[in-house]
Parts: sequence; C-alpha cells; structure tokens
Amino acid sequence: MKQLLFLGDIVGAPGRNLVREKIAALREELGLTWVVANGENSAGGSGINRSIACELADAGVDAITLGDHVWDQRGFDHEIAAIPKICRPANLPPQCPGATYVISEAADGARLLVFTVLGRQFMGPKADCPFATSDRLLKELAGQYDYALVEIHAEATSEKIALGWYLDGRAALVVGTHTHVATADVAVLPGGTAYQSDAGMCGPHHGVLGREIAPVLGRFLDGMPRRFPVAEADVRLNGCLVTLGENGRAAAATRFELRA
Repeated sequence: MKQLLFLGDIVGAPGRNLVREKIAALREELGLTWVVANGENSAGGSGINRSIACELADAGVDAITLGDHVWDQRGFDHEIAAIPKICRPANLPPQCPGATYVISEAADGARLLVFTVLGRQFMGPKADCPFATSDRLLKELAGQYDYALVEIHAEATSEKIALGWYLDGRAALVVGTHTHVATADVAVLPGGTAYQSDAGMCGPHHGVLGREIAPVLGRFLDGMPRRFPVAEADVRLNGCLVTLGENGRAAAATRFELRA
C-alpha cells in the first residue's frame, strides 16, 4: 500500500527548516510515496516566493499548495507560472496566474492529483464555490489520476466537514488548512475518503498561530496595529498520514505530529 503525508501550513523559517531537515528521513522511515505541504505562510509567515518553493521541492515535497495569502509576496504573481510542483487555489478567478492543480507521478506510475479550494465563509479573497470547483476538476481530470487529494483552505469548520462528506468516495483525502490548529477528527469516511478538519501547522507552537505572543496579545488588548514576527520555540510538524488502498480510496488515516 502507498503512504501519503500531508503537512499543514508551513510557517516562516522555523517551519520550512524543520521540513527540510526531516523530510528525507520521514520518507524512508514511513515509506512515503508522496509528501504534500501547504506553503502559503513559508516566507516570513505570509506568502511564498520562488526560492522557498524550489527549496521545499528539492527537499522532497512532491506538491506545494497555497491559500488566501498566495499573493502576499511582491512579484510572486509573475513567478508562479514557472514554478513546478505548486498550485494556487483552484477557485480563484480564472485570470489569476498559476496552475490550479498538480499531478504527481510516483516511481511505479501511480498518479496523485492535488488541488486546493478556498472556503467562502469568513474568508477574504473572491472565490468561486468550492463544491462546484471540486466537482469540475475531478470530472475534467478523470482518467489522469489514480488518487485525489482535495485541500480546503477555510475558516469555517462546518464548510470543511461538508466538503468532506460531499466528496466521500471520490477523493482519497479531503483535508482542511488555514487555522494552524490541528483537529482531532481524523477518520476514514464510509465511502473511503480520509478526512481531517485542519492539519495544523509546521512551525513554532510557543506562540499564537506561529507568531510571537506579545504583539498578538497587544493587538487584542488595545486594537492598535503591530507587526507579528514569526515565533521561534517549540517547532513541530503537523499533518495527516494516510494509507492509500484500492480504487483510489484511503485504507487508514491518522494525525501526524513531529517535534524538533
């Protein structure tokens, strides 16, 4: 059976450094066929750039997904189209640059389709319906993949859970990102789709969602704007580990965590 590791939002240098340091050993230890990671916070906590995307790919990440911070780094909109193994949210307006999905082929020829959809509840960027977009891509690309990983980058847990049930039996994994807090609801749904509401984050957990504590507290207390530097302590990898079975479905799934 094949093993798929999905890693939640990579936050800043602490997160990406730990991914880079551990990924080769994890691939060997867990017998990983694919590693997929959300990289949208990997550049200083907001966005990503070409250099970091290439660094993650060189370290052994097979596909890099993004979210609502996709355009935070200046000039990335001009870089994304030339970067392999990376996709921006599929339900952004079609005129946005960049690929809307990645298909990663394993050594034995097995193909993993990866794409992200943004939620529409309490989220900023204009996005089409995540349910309709997922439908369209799965149908349009039928025959080009053996397994599908659908990431929903969203604030509302209800929206994530609803998409999991909607795609049950059609995807190997539906996994949520964006909140940076790992949830305890990993399961394989009745139709064979692995599900987790949020994979958590790869980054410093001694902080507030990967940022230093004091400025975040200050903002809550007085409402004044502040910079939120990336924290440094208690760096962990969070994600979801899925055993892939027959007919494009999941056989087992578990929450993944590794401390530095």
